[in-house]
Amino acid sequence: MHAEPVLSTASHPPLILSDDFFNRDARVLARDLLGKIIRHRQGERWLSARIIETEAYYCAEKGSHASLGYTEKRRALFLDGGHIYMYYARGGDSLNFSAQGPGNAVLIKSAYPWVDEISGPLSLQAMQDNNPNTQGLPRAPEKLCAGQTLLCRALGLKVPDWDGQRFDPQRLFVEDVGEVPQQIIQTTRLGIPHGRDEHLLYRFVEAAHAQHCTRNPLRRGQIEGRDFFRLERQDAHQ
Repeated sequence: MHAEPVLSTASHPPLILSDDFFNRDARVLARDLLGKIIRHRQGERWLSARIIETEAYYCAEKGSHASLGYTEKRRALFLDGGHIYMYYARGGDSLNFSAQGPGNAVLIKSAYPWVDEISGPLSLQAMQDNNPNTQGLPRAPEKLCAGQTLLCRALGLKVPDWDGQRFDPQRLFVEDVGEVPQQIIQTTRLGIPHGRDEHLLYRFVEAAHAQHCTRNPLRRGQIEGRDFFRLERQDAHQ
């Protein structure tokens, strides 16, 4: 049994996502993680961000790390849902959660800072201190977690600390605070090389935050039905 997380300012216990939540099909998990809150304890503060963009990966398709085969570094990908897989991408850390089935996972592509009674203004300031812009100045909140490495930097998540680990209610967990996206954009993943299943529609973005994600799927020139599809709330769970 895990101890209850130390959230001294919370008026009610957090609804922490269970292992069963993660032990599901990667695309289902990728959709359902939108709107959930990642909380990471850094010192005395909980740093928090709402997930707004995810990508699903399967062992059987060429875009995934798991398709390259099992290694000790990729061990977490082949474990039950709810294991943490982290790796370095473009000089920064990236956060993934294992899903149902060996080699299947979800990449947390971007998020939006979350401020509440647990993670107040001082927590947001700590995230900005973790992830200043190129001039050393605080990033605007909408840019603070707008990419997989920016997200990890803002939350203080690092590969040596968390790769291959499980969630820890005292240090890192994902919470359901009742935020449900009304509309989800489904489109192709980013950065997949040509010929490695780059056409698969395995990227999911909360429509209300599309302009804050890694690359806006609703930007000018994108055509609905060709470049992206809209999933209403009821469709997102089919």
